[in-house]
Amino acid sequence: MNEVLFHLRLGGIEVVVTAWKIVGYIGTLMFAGRWVVQFIATRAAGRPVMPRAFWYMSVVGSVMLLGYFTLGKSDSVGVLSNLFPAFTACYNLWMDFKTRHQPANHPAAKG
Repeated sequence: MNEVLFHLRLGGIEVVVTAWKIVGYIGTLMFAGRWVVQFIATRAAGRPVMPRAFWYMSVVGSVMLLGYFTLGKSDSVGVLSNLFPAFTACYNLWMDFKTRHQPANHPAAKG
């Protein structure tokens, strides 16, 4: 996974691309793109909302970035910066599933 796949030249900068970097790029796009999803959902609802897709993208982005920082780069700062968001996103997905599957008259469903 650390084998160089290709070199990319951006102006005067050369970027060495490996399979792990692709994982990191996609994880970053997922993690950042979740805010676009949240923005679109908020505009559609006319009030602030956090759609389930936001949490899915958070989990996928965090897991991909954790893989990149753990296995691809061995970077403890990157691991720590993505560990808490992964936990938080999983917890929020669990709470979302739990509350959406409760009957309407259940006390927790009345939030």
